[in-house]
Amino acid sequence: QVQLMESGGGSVEAGGSLKVSCVGSGYNYENYCMAWLRQAPGKRREVVATAYHDGTTTYPAASVKGRFTISRDNAKNTLDLQMDNLKPEDTAMYYCAAAEWMCTVVPAFNYVGQGIQVTVSS
Repeated sequence: QVQLMESGGGSVEAGGSLKVSCVGSGYNYENYCMAWLRQAPGKRREVVATAYHDGTTTYPAASVKGRFTISRDNAKNTLDLQMDNLKPEDTAMYYCAAAEWMCTVVPAFNYVGQGIQVTVSS
């Protein structure tokens, strides 16, 4: 059974930092592209950051570049997202996700976790 278990998150004031983490199981983790998605109330789910098999990272959400850092550990099946200088517009449900082929569009992800809330107050 595939599981993506998120942890971390919570509430912080603008300018603060939070970290969300994910542990994957039940599939061949190292062969999948991993990513963090987010969905704010009333908005579509978007790809925030991706980490490919070889460690290459991308940040499709331009607003997070320079503030968020994604990292993965294939030995531990973990995926982290360090979020610094948080802004109220970062408030959303954050989801850990895994894609076998494409890691750039939301529908391409094979597995998506339950999500964890991140709230940033002004």
